[in-house]
Amino acid sequence: MSDLTVACRLTEPELRERRETVLARAAEGVREARELPDGYSYRFDADDETLDFLFHLVRLERECCPFLAFRVTVEPDEGPVWLELRGPEGAKAFVADLFAPA
Repeated sequence: MSDLTVACRLTEPELRERRETVLARAAEGVREARELPDGYSYRFDADDETLDFLFHLVRLERECCPFLAFRVTVEPDEGPVWLELRGPEGAKAFVADLFAPA
């Protein structure tokens, strides 16, 4: 993974739209953030709508950000859902910026 370039494939207008829609919704849903050595893990509510949305977000982001690794963890007994985003050097700052409040 370290050979991958940390760069989004979206154009500026596409990225602006993504930030104003999907990424803004994701940022609003974050209940907790945990810093990782190479990224972040974000906690979300465990309802079905949020889970569907997170998988939609992963599908979108893996197309434009091939350097990111994604992991969705669903805690037992209807516990929270965690979305982990990790990547090579430089990805951590990129991820922090993606989920920054608008």
